[in-house]
Order: sequence, then structure tokens, then C-alpha cells
Amino acid sequence: MAAHASRGVLVAALLLLLLPFLVPLLKPLLGNGASIAAPADFIHADGKQLVDSHGKPFSVKGINLGNWLYPEAYMFQLKRRILAPTKITESFERLVGPAQGERFWTTFRDVYVAKEDIDFLKAAGFNTVRVPMSWRLFVEEGGDGTVRFEGPGWALIDRLVGWCRDAGLRVILDMHSAPGGQTGHTYDDGTGYPLLFYVPHYRQLTFALWEKFAARYRDEPAVLGYDLLNEPISPFNDMAYLNPRLDLFYRDLVAAIRRIDPNHAVLLGGAQWDTNFGIFGRPFDANAIYTFHKFWFDPNRAAVQEYINYSNQWNVPVIMGETGEYNDAWNAKARKVQEQIGIGWLFWTYKNLESTSAVATIHKPAGWDIVADAASSEDGPLPSREQVQPILDAYLEAAKFKNVQINAGYLRSLGMSVPPGTKTQ
Repeated sequence: MAAHASRGVLVAALLLLLLPFLVPLLKPLLGNGASIAAPADFIHADGKQLVDSHGKPFSVKGINLGNWLYPEAYMFQLKRRILAPTKITESFERLVGPAQGERFWTTFRDVYVAKEDIDFLKAAGFNTVRVPMSWRLFVEEGGDGTVRFEGPGWALIDRLVGWCRDAGLRVILDMHSAPGGQTGHTYDDGTGYPLLFYVPHYRQLTFALWEKFAARYRDEPAVLGYDLLNEPISPFNDMAYLNPRLDLFYRDLVAAIRRIDPNHAVLLGGAQWDTNFGIFGRPFDANAIYTFHKFWFDPNRAAVQEYINYSNQWNVPVIMGETGEYNDAWNAKARKVQEQIGIGWLFWTYKNLESTSAVATIHKPAGWDIVADAASSEDGPLPSREQVQPILDAYLEAAKFKNVQINAGYLRSLGMSVPPGTKTQ
């Protein structure tokens, strides 16, 4: 009996070894209606590196899709650069009315990132996109305190993930603004105070929202991971109280996600704009990536040594989640430093208005300064809707991939190439 069992084990082991070679031969015999399941190709942490399901190293070379699902005032060249997304939305609606304002934002989300953009990024050489998201696009709160996880964001992310799956790109979902605000600055579309860490309702809502994402994408390998909080705890609010609590918050949130999704990496950002790793203790999740943001630094190893030290001490992967917004020469130096150390990177940003510090330049339509000045003003006379509407429509047309200008120097500074036939500057 023992001999039969041993032979069975040997045969099973042999079949497992031969399965990758047998699958192509068996497919014609199975017909179109049958298939052989293959292991899902999730990216996961393996010591200090990321690997795919076959153990092959995966080095993140990515770009942020800034402004798409989290509008930023400077990317519209508004004069009040600290305007939060909700205020930007309201200011545009004030210019053309609620119905046309809503139409603008719906069309904006359709054209700012389309399939053509994703296919281009893959052809240029990127392997990952990071998607800054506003929680408000995924949650509807009723006046009676009820919460529904509905909104345009779900369909937009579903569509993006599908495009990226088809193109062969990975997606990082980034909670750029969490319920209540996580930074303590209007950048997070909150009140200017990090109420997420003080108000139980906002904490519970953030947990529930990430649980919804986990349930929706737990079986989707195109999603690389979940960037749980963008740049939590600014230098302006209760650092002595909040910093020691951030790692505990992450532990509880990851535990909630893991009850639903064991597959995806979680990205944990440091405090004070994702720069302070001193808040982290011993790693608590085997599939965690630690992420820092670093802009305008002297591009050398010393500038990122803090993050290297944490990676070395605990044998965990570290990536640079945001950087850039400078010139091509600096980009190239900063990128090469990260690659020499073995740190993956995501630059900021894919598209920007009349700026060459991005992959793609959206050319400013005639009259845009009229819109920018009026949208930035809280009082005073406004231009007529008849004057503003054609300018907004022209911006939407200019934001389409076929009309943007690709910055060849920016691409080359990131080690990318310009796909044939691309209109460049």
C-alpha cells in the first residue's frame, strides 16, 4: 500500500512539473469551451523586491494619473492653488450652472484618461499607473446618516483596470483623499484638520470603503495593490499625538482588508507627506510595500538613505510613489539613483496644462485665463455662461489624447521611448 502511495506522489509531482509544457498541447483537444486554470499573476513582496507569480522580479516603472479622479487647482492653473477638489467643482458649476458643470466633470473623466492614453503608456515603456482617487466619487451619504457605496468612480476604475489588463499594465489604487481628511490640509478635500483620526464615523467609513475595493478586486491581478492613505498627517497638525498612532491605524485597516483579500499588496506611506518612516515599527504584513514621496531633492543616495535603512533592516520592499515636477535632467538623475539602489518609482504626472514637467502637455485654450480667474474668485462679477461654456468645451477637446503634446525629453528622462507616430515636442 505504501509503495502505491509513493508512486502516486511521484506521478503527481511529475505532472506538476510538466503542466506548463502540456497546457499548450492540450488546449486544442479541450476545445473553446474548456480551459486549464493557471495561477493568478499577482505582484507580491518577496524580501526587498517585488515578484510576479513565477518569482520573476518586478521593478515598478510608473506614472501617476494625477488630476483625473482627484482634481488639483494648479493643474487647471487656478490662481488659488490650495483649492480643494470640492471647491474646484463648485467654482466651475458657479460659472456655468449645476447641469453644465456636472456635464463638464462627466466628460472630463471620460477624456482625461481614455484607452488611447493607457495603450500609449504601455507602448512608451511604463509598467504601472497609480490612480489618485477622491473618496467622494465612490460614496453617497444621505442626510439621514445613511451611506451607499455608489458613484461614478466605480465604473471608471472598472474600465481603467480592464484597459490596463488588456495592455499589460499594473494599477495602484491610491486613496488620495479619505473620508474626513487624512493630512490636515485642504489638499485632502477635508476641513483642514485630519478628522479621519479623530472621528469614529470617518474611520469606519474609510475601513468600509477599502473593504469594498478589496471585495471588488481581490481576484484581479491587474491591480498591483492598495495605497491606503496618501501623505497622511501634515506637519501642521498634532504630530506628537498622531504620528505614534498611524502605524496602529494601518495595522487595523490591513487586518480588515485581509479578511477579504489575501492577494494584493498594501502600500503604506509615511507621515508628513509620505516622508517620515520613523513612525513605522516592525512590519506586520508579509505583503506590504512601504512608499515614500520625494520632490526636488539632491538626487543622490543620501537623500533616500532613511528609506533604504528601513528596507534593509526589515527586509521589505520600498518604492517612491511620487516624484518629479522638475526638469528632464533632474528626472534622469533621480530615476537612475532609484534604479541603482533597486527602488521602484512612479513620477508625477501624466498630463498637465501647458507644462512640460509631465508626459503630456494639454495646450491651454484661448480664453482659459478668464475661466481660471473667475473660478479662483469668491466675489466680484462673473463672465457670462455663454462666454465660459465654449472655453470649457475647448479644454475638454484639448485634453483628449489625440490633441495633447507628448514631451519626448520627459519620456527619455524616465528611460522610456516615444512610440512611432506620436506627436512630440
